[in-house]
Amino acid sequence: MTRYLLVPGRGRPLPGHWSRRWVEAYPHHRWAPEPPGPPYVADDRVAALEAAVSVADEPAILIAHSAGCLTVALWASRYAGPVRAALLVTPPHIDPEWKPGPGEADDVFIGEVPRDPLPFRSILVASRTDPYATFAQFRRYAEDWGAELYDAGDVGHLDSASGYGPWPEGERLVRELSED
Repeated sequence: MTRYLLVPGRGRPLPGHWSRRWVEAYPHHRWAPEPPGPPYVADDRVAALEAAVSVADEPAILIAHSAGCLTVALWASRYAGPVRAALLVTPPHIDPEWKPGPGEADDVFIGEVPRDPLPFRSILVASRTDPYATFAQFRRYAEDWGAELYDAGDVGHLDSASGYGPWPEGERLVRELSED
């Protein structure tokens, strides 16, 4: 049986967010970790993902949104486990030189995002209107990680603020990864 581990972004998804809907609707979908909300501490998130992946030998499909995609890339650079595939939804572009200015949140990933190919099949969902990355930056992540690039169009950050809610196309992509 395949496990589905949802890797949250920086914040807590709102009740109507597609990821929350999936966890509530599908018995084999679990958080990895339960969305803790800010601050985003990369090492804590990676440790929680490792704990969730290594708890069983059954293969897992990782479903990551936003900063959760960075968690997956960091996890893959440090660990190996029974991961079959990953759906990487709108990862934010992080400039390794960025430092928070006065009044800016300092609870985001700071450092170098791993750019090595992921050791499992992955699909990166890119938006043409995401406020946290350009389409070219999504393309570069996909190339570096060896992911298939899926152009979702003008979908913002594919979150509740962008109107997602239900996301049937995401469910189709997960099914596609499950069938391999």
